[in-house]
Amino acid sequence: MKQCIEEFLHHLEVERNLSPRTLTAYRSDLQQFLDFLQQEQPDLVGGEAVAQIDTLILRRYLARLHKVNSRTSIGRKLSALRTFFRFLVRQGTLEASPADSLSTPRQEKYLPKTLSVDEVTHFLDHPREKLTPQGLRDQAIFELFYSSGLRIGELTSLDVNSVDFVQQLIRVLGKGNKERLVPIGKVATLAIQKYLESRGKVVAEAPLFLNARNGRLSARSVQRHIKSICYFLGCGQMLVPIHYAILLRLICWMGVLTFELFRNFLATCRSLRLKNILRSVSAT
Repeated sequence: MKQCIEEFLHHLEVERNLSPRTLTAYRSDLQQFLDFLQQEQPDLVGGEAVAQIDTLILRRYLARLHKVNSRTSIGRKLSALRTFFRFLVRQGTLEASPADSLSTPRQEKYLPKTLSVDEVTHFLDHPREKLTPQGLRDQAIFELFYSSGLRIGELTSLDVNSVDFVQQLIRVLGKGNKERLVPIGKVATLAIQKYLESRGKVVAEAPLFLNARNGRLSARSVQRHIKSICYFLGCGQMLVPIHYAILLRLICWMGVLTFELFRNFLATCRSLRLKNILRSVSAT
């Protein structure tokens, strides 16, 4: 079973060219299923025993997941298993996939939780230790979020040479390892320059944002920091990680907005290079 999982992950990495974060998610979901088998039916963990895994075993696994996981998480884990077993069918290891007959749980639909214009302005203007490297780093992160609408994983994966200060562009490697150029505003550009100046001599290939140990800042650290500042400022609500960029750019003045509408509007802003529209709107 472990060998099958490693071959599957190698296939995803080499042939499908999936991102490291996606591979990590697949590995985590499949490892959780493997842990379940080791607890419930250790005789099925061996390589050839994978053919004995049937729909009943998968239903028992899903029943356990329902006790501690949301429907969204269960749907993702089931999708990982479907992809894994279909891979084994194509490889000739299995004759049929035991996961194809399982239905995906109905997904919950949540509206993104938003901040008002005043709360966003208060957030960006929050007095922090701006003269320290960490304070300058945080200010650069928040201004870049506000200006670009990047995903949090895209922001933390930026290197110093990803930023073109003359053209005010950043080179972003997004989902599927697809590269794109994103314009950023003057305020964000200056904030990044001040932060890099505080670091002294920097290498072009170095991470753009560093943690206290001079390693690449993780997405989880940024999430925790944003939540802590929102809590300190009395925003009074938890923020969904994928909507951090919406929090700092768009949804603050449009009210309730679907994610697809946000993406369409953002694409229009990018094509017209109107990255500073929100700052002028929020100032009125």
